Amino acid sequence: MEWQARIVIDPNILVGKPVIKGTRLAVEFVVGLLAQGWTEKQIKQNYPGLADEDIRACLAYAAELLQAEKVYRHAK
Repeated sequence: MEWQARIVIDPNILVGKPVIKGTRLAVEFVVGLLAQGWTEKQIKQNYPGLADEDIRACLAYAAELLQAEKVYRHAK
């Protein structure tokens, strides 16, 4: 999934945190709800403006960020 069509980063919205386009819902908030055990259905019921694709875009964004993360071993 190409998250770029659904996730925006604008310094004027939530101090530049990535949000779902057209909302003030941060990617980290949606991913956090999923981590707490919320289903996509529950999220959409509580935030009716969201589509399945918005939720998947949040996960795709998070996955891409983690793929780019570098882990360095500390020398002892």
